[in-house]
Amino acid sequence: MLQLDHIAVAGETLAEAVAHSEAALGIPLGPGGQHAYYATHNQLVGLADGLYFEAIAIDPSQPEPAHPRWFGLDRFKGPARLDKWILRCADIGAVLEVFPDLGEPVHLTRGDVSWTMIVPQDGMLPFDGLFPAIIQWHTDTPPGQALPATEVRLKTLRVETPDADALHDALAPVFADARVEMITATNPRLTAIFDTPQGERVLR
Repeated sequence: MLQLDHIAVAGETLAEAVAHSEAALGIPLGPGGQHAYYATHNQLVGLADGLYFEAIAIDPSQPEPAHPRWFGLDRFKGPARLDKWILRCADIGAVLEVFPDLGEPVHLTRGDVSWTMIVPQDGMLPFDGLFPAIIQWHTDTPPGQALPATEVRLKTLRVETPDADALHDALAPVFADARVEMITATNPRLTAIFDTPQGERVLR
C-alpha cells in the first residue's frame, strides 16, 4: 500500500539544510518552491530509482501560519539533519483507516503540483518524529518522476529508535522495502547511505 517517495533534511534555515545536504550527497540541489499554507520553502534534487531528495525549512519571508507547521518544523532546533522520510500511497483515506490517529488529510498545491498529506494536529509525527509522513500525489508527474534523475542511489535508510520493534510492527501490514531498516537505538535519528559516483556517502 505504501512506497518510499522521498527523504528530507530539515534546517533552522533553508541555506543550512541545503549546505548539509550538498556536502553529504556530493551534488547540488536544484530549486524548489514555497508552501504558503505552512510558510515553509524547499529545494529538491532527483535521485535514482524514482526517488527524490528535499531540503526544507521555515520560510521567514512568509506570514506566520495560524496552525502548527508540518514536519515539526516549529520545534526544530540545532544543526541541519536528515529528519523525515515520506511514503506515498494511492488512497490516503485507506491509510487513515489503518492509522486513524495519525492526523488530518491536508490538501496542498505548489504551481501545477497537487498532493494530500496526513499531518498531525501539532505537526509532530509519532515515534519522536520518525514515523513516516504519508503523501498522496494528485498529478501525473510527481517530483520523483519529474525531476531529472542523478547517479545518487539510496542504498539504505536506517530508522534508529528505542521503539524500533513497535515501529516495524505498525508499518509491516502496509509497507515493506529492503532498503529501510528499523534499528533499536538509544538516540532517535535517521541515517541514509548512498551509492554515488564518488563512492559511498552517509547522511545523518
